[in-house]
Amino acid sequence: MRQGELRHLMPALANKTYFNYGGQGPLPEPSLEAITASWRTIQELGPFTSAVWPFVEAQVAAVRSRLAAACSVGLHRIALTENVTSGCVLPLWGLQWQAGDELLISDCEHPGVVAACRELARRESLSLAMLPVMALSCQSAAADLDGAILDALEQTLTPRTRLVVLSHLLWNTGAVMPIAKVAERLRGHGRRPWLLVDAAQSMGSIPVAEAAAAADIYAFTGHKWLCGPEGLGGVALSERLLEQAQPTLIGWRSLRHEGSAGSSWHGDARRFEVATSCVPLLAGLASSMDLLDDAGSAELRLTQIHERSGQVWQGLQQICGCETLLQEPPPAGLVSFRLTGSGVPSPEALVAQLGEQAIWLRSLDDPHCLRACTHITTTAAEVDLLLAGLRGLT
Repeated sequence: MRQGELRHLMPALANKTYFNYGGQGPLPEPSLEAITASWRTIQELGPFTSAVWPFVEAQVAAVRSRLAAACSVGLHRIALTENVTSGCVLPLWGLQWQAGDELLISDCEHPGVVAACRELARRESLSLAMLPVMALSCQSAAADLDGAILDALEQTLTPRTRLVVLSHLLWNTGAVMPIAKVAERLRGHGRRPWLLVDAAQSMGSIPVAEAAAAADIYAFTGHKWLCGPEGLGGVALSERLLEQAQPTLIGWRSLRHEGSAGSSWHGDARRFEVATSCVPLLAGLASSMDLLDDAGSAELRLTQIHERSGQVWQGLQQICGCETLLQEPPPAGLVSFRLTGSGVPSPEALVAQLGEQAIWLRSLDDPHCLRACTHITTTAAEVDLLLAGLRGLT
């Protein structure tokens, strides 16, 4: 399937210029139809009959298998979740902590994950420390960034460090973090800190297998770069976490024998699944993943994404008073930038003004800036419209 063919399958792209894939990807029409067909089949079979369970189990197994393959891990390491937050928090809170343990969190993490870590620290008498990533990601050349991040990690690790939180693709600056190298360094630390990776921006936009297999918690969603429905995601968990972590939010799906209150937990990642969720969403995500695979491998898709984000980045350099956060074209599809100078509207006002032209991007609070995202469905003409719209507002 070519880029244009996939684009024409997305109703959301028919009447607007869309740069918010990092917030939510458009749902292709075949995926919407797959959701509807699954719902209809469930109702025809009977939503709670012996006839429906093989159909439900097949849908669950198919998506679990697809996600395990994308993460290059065994099926037993994949838990299905509703979103990135639950994928991060449920396993995290199931680990054993000691008062005084330190949580090392990068300064580029999403507020939802940071807030969860702060509450965990309050309840368990843990300490918080910051891994300085933002300035390094903005100031370092791409060839030097991995070394700079590892140096910063070396300087901030302490004998008390028990967890490192670091996103794969930073949601604010657009830089890619060396997750596998960080995991290797942590294996040499005396306490072998856990590595929690927010993969909200990486799954579907860049190859993830190496990082997902190396992290202890690699949590992602289907509704962003995978262009699936909201309300469905997953998490890849390490073997050692499965050996040590206990479930936190508990329901019948956590149990090895769901009908028995005395049952033990699942021995695999399913212990972090909870209870009833929306089965038809599985068909929608599977359809979207099929469509993306038809468009090319993860590596090929990244090449296309990078071409368009590079066009955005290069064009921004030509706009007077525009500052891109990264000093080089971004490695993936996130382009963050500021418009400076007297009389320039705030990022929020600029988003609203561009929205009046049916050009959609978003503002960020920290750093206070604008962010445009390109996917394989983004066209060169759309980038030109964005750049022209920005020039008209400055």
